[in-house]
Amino acid sequence: MARKRSDEEQSLIDLAQRVLPAGSFGNLAGDIVIREGKGARIWDVSGNEYVDFLLGSGPMFIGHCHPDVMAAVEAQIPRGTTYFANNEHGIRLAAAIVDAVPCAQKVRFVSSGTEADAYAMRVARAFRGRDKIMKFEGGYHGMSDYSLMSLAPKRPGNFPQAVPDSPGIPGSVRHEMIIAPFNDPAMAASLIHEHHDELGGVIVEPFQRLLPPKPGFLKALRDATAEHGIPLIFDEVVTGFRFSYGGAQEFYGVTPDLCTLGKIIGGGFPLAAIAGREDIMSLFDRGKVGDERFLTQIGTLSGNPVAAAAGLATLEVLRQPGAYDKVFATGTELMTRIGAMLEKSGLPAQVIGVPPLFDIAFAAGDIADYRGWLRADTAMQKRFNARFREGGILKGESKFYVSLAHEAAEVKHTLDTVQAAIDAELAEARVAAQ
Repeated sequence: MARKRSDEEQSLIDLAQRVLPAGSFGNLAGDIVIREGKGARIWDVSGNEYVDFLLGSGPMFIGHCHPDVMAAVEAQIPRGTTYFANNEHGIRLAAAIVDAVPCAQKVRFVSSGTEADAYAMRVARAFRGRDKIMKFEGGYHGMSDYSLMSLAPKRPGNFPQAVPDSPGIPGSVRHEMIIAPFNDPAMAASLIHEHHDELGGVIVEPFQRLLPPKPGFLKALRDATAEHGIPLIFDEVVTGFRFSYGGAQEFYGVTPDLCTLGKIIGGGFPLAAIAGREDIMSLFDRGKVGDERFLTQIGTLSGNPVAAAAGLATLEVLRQPGAYDKVFATGTELMTRIGAMLEKSGLPAQVIGVPPLFDIAFAAGDIADYRGWLRADTAMQKRFNARFREGGILKGESKFYVSLAHEAAEVKHTLDTVQAAIDAELAEARVAAQ
């Protein structure tokens, strides 16, 4: 099904080019304007329908416009949309997080994953009285200066030196970050031991972008940080409530000292959180730690009642028996059958990830860290993504986000579209070889 663009959508795209840098919000490219979403489907302004694997970059884990979420939001909006004060929904959502997440004893809300990660690093530094943070090359922790170190270096440097990913970051910041390779437990532990007197904390995505941790990697981080009393932070903005109700820390059986949450807990509204050990989180409580150690954290929309109501309704759906079984079954079928198609085709490509979150890596051989991803054929990836879009699949540059709303019809459409994309790639290769 070839995508058609209406005059109305083209007019909006032209307007976006006039008023927005690069004609977009900085997320997805500005060549599509979305009108609405329902369940596992989404429609653009031209009326084209897509199976949605973007899911708003992950928050819509139970699907767009879930009736329970919509009812909760519609009940709250007539009462007011923000207060800058405690509200019932926010308090109850914090309690639900404490009940669900292994490391969570106290919770502090913010509005974005970037904020959550920045505050998590700050509170770890304040708790330890040390300035440096260790992160992992290729790890994404939002848009702060500290996070934009060695996220996607075009020319990776020598470990543990940090490489800034953006202009505008003070040069001094790179000296406050220590960079380690993901999935190398020996080197990570060695760097922690070597720099333990300087480290305020270690932050890691327990599932880095699309890379599952190798057996023993997360435990090695836990053991090394615990030995020196260094806070271990799991960035669970993506994985929280996605891999299991207790997040990746429950899924992998390793409990950090702090974690960050976002996406799913807001039910499609702007909301994120820092959660963790009470003694660390107490730095947000002036009455407990005094003026000298108190860490100020203020946000106009933190704990927003509409977002919290949506988050509570979302978590209630996820607590229903069989919810995670369904997501994993859907994702497993997609991963298995797409993997078989790719293997049969002979293309240098493989499926990588876990059932709720995976993608096709256009590279052969083991991919266990960021430098492994650099082997990927980005031109082939772009061709496939363009074919997916034309075939009625909406996804980002990377990642298929699987939702509770994806049903057999969406699975069939997706598999048919992937096979058509493979066939087109092979046909182009035959023509080029003639």
